[in-house]
Amino acid sequence: MNGMTILSLLISQMLIYSAPLIFTSLGGVFSERAGIVNVGLEGIMVIGAFAGVVFNIEFAENFGKMTPLLAILVGGAAGVVFAAIHAVATINFRADHVVSGTVLNLLAPALGVFLVKVIYGKGQTDSIRESFGKFSFPGLSKIPVLGDLFFKNTSLMGYVAIATTFLAWFILYKTKFGLRLRSVGEHPQAADTLGINVYAMRYAGVLIAGFLGGVGGAVSAQSVNINFSATTIVGSGFIALAAVIFGKWNPIGAMLASLFFGLSQSLAVIGGQLPGLSAIPTVYLQIAPYLITIIALAAFFGSSVAPKADGINYIKSK
Repeated sequence: MNGMTILSLLISQMLIYSAPLIFTSLGGVFSERAGIVNVGLEGIMVIGAFAGVVFNIEFAENFGKMTPLLAILVGGAAGVVFAAIHAVATINFRADHVVSGTVLNLLAPALGVFLVKVIYGKGQTDSIRESFGKFSFPGLSKIPVLGDLFFKNTSLMGYVAIATTFLAWFILYKTKFGLRLRSVGEHPQAADTLGINVYAMRYAGVLIAGFLGGVGGAVSAQSVNINFSATTIVGSGFIALAAVIFGKWNPIGAMLASLFFGLSQSLAVIGGQLPGLSAIPTVYLQIAPYLITIIALAAFFGSSVAPKADGINYIKSK
């Protein structure tokens, strides 16, 4: 395996594993910029993966190659419904944000497996009929060197996730909606005096996080796992949350952190094919992404400053 082949494989696999993290971490940025800590990203990803896989299995014959794309929208919609629980608990009932998110994380896998048993009579689904697979960009894949590295046999959703990052940055920093969303996460009382509906903006942040987290789960299930079971999403939501912190609550920072964590996840899968890593026991490569996450948070958490009102419940009368 020559150097170009190794580099092409690394980039391709990094994008495949990073795409779900990018979508989900972007959702975390919207939620926390609005002042709602969203520890429940893991649970939202699980529900998105469940909904996406079930839709894929049931409607693949009807929609063919379009099925995975439609399934991620279904996964996003399921994520919105699930995130609404977190929104109601934290915004209306002023529950502790971490406790509410933890409940989502505990509820989602059990609910998903239960529904799979009800629908299919077993603990996991069959493999999906249509998956994302590898994609080559017409024209761009013919470019010498760069085409082979970035645009040939790569992840389409990885590039969609990167494009979504810049859209999210534009929305947060260049639109009136983004300014209002950030204001309720920094100083909700001041925003309220200016006529901004704090509760509505916080709901918007959490529901956007639900949609993007559900999309992330559906993308993961249809590109990495190819089915749904209790272990389809294990830790990815927490890594996405770490990417939010590591990226300093900025969409572009979260994307770069997700690419970094996605690369570490991909090495656990393809490490055996790479010179220098093939001699490392597989178990060490499998725990590496989580160990790297802990080290990154320990090293950079102190220098990251969250929105001032993040995690603080707002009471309009005060």
